[in-house]
Amino acid sequence: MAKKIDNILKLQLQAGQASPAPPVGPALGQAGVNIMQFVKEYNERTKELSGNIIPVELTVYADRSFD
Repeated sequence: MAKKIDNILKLQLQAGQASPAPPVGPALGQAGVNIMQFVKEYNERTKELSGNIIPVELTVYADRSFD
């Protein structure tokens, strides 16, 4: 069974440099996302692209997990 989508966030973040500071932290917090988990995963996945701005579309599910 598919997960129920609760929210979709669209952000533009520096590769490898996301932090829980505004505007990222408040946007993720309002959507119920675990901020530190997102920051850690994003920075790990984009560390090779450092210096670039990466568009992010984050799907947040009702159980607060995300893709």
